[in-house]
Amino acid sequence: MPEQLGFDLPGITALDRADFLVAPSNEIAVALIEGWQNWPARKLVLVGPEGSGKTHLAHVWAAQSGAVICQAEMLSTADVPQLSQTCVVVEDVPDIVNDSAAQQTLFHLHNLVLAEGHALLMTGDRAPKHWHLSLPDLQSRVEGTQTAALDPPDDALLSAVLAKLFADRQITPKADVIPYLILRIDRSFAAALDIVAKLDAASLARKRPITRRLASELLDKSEGLAQ
Repeated sequence: MPEQLGFDLPGITALDRADFLVAPSNEIAVALIEGWQNWPARKLVLVGPEGSGKTHLAHVWAAQSGAVICQAEMLSTADVPQLSQTCVVVEDVPDIVNDSAAQQTLFHLHNLVLAEGHALLMTGDRAPKHWHLSLPDLQSRVEGTQTAALDPPDDALLSAVLAKLFADRQITPKADVIPYLILRIDRSFAAALDIVAKLDAASLARKRPITRRLASELLDKSEGLAQ
């Protein structure tokens, strides 16, 4: 769920398969998630930039496979025997690049989950060859895992993502807001997350609806601060 700004009530992020927006930039990853029974060696690495849908797809797969979802940095050796009794999602594996104990735990979990006949999904913000994990055996295993990439969005997908982010917060912007944002923000999911959060906070703080004028004011201010 995107982090909320200000003191507004958190939005409700829909994480069902029907809520995932399929486009050329992600259709291969979606197909691999849906065809998970055919993963080579029963494992997959899912990569993409912030806000690209990794967590959403992880929840979709967990619902399909009965998997448990955990954060890499929260892994504990004591949890491995129980986790290995089912399919597992390990999110944000690059976050443990400087945590040798967590890497050792993930290494054992990786081996035991597969030995027990279950499947493993690992996520990260970049390709496994750039994770630079200090445990060579773990690094070699993630590099040898089939990878599915979520690419940056085109205009159509970015428009749909913005609409979904607003809907998750139960916000209906004016009709010209999203087309305007497409022309102004960076071509990234992170930029979409950021501007929707800022518009929500500004709308609440100023008690104004989300309009093109409000969006322009925020973007002009951000550009001015960046100069």
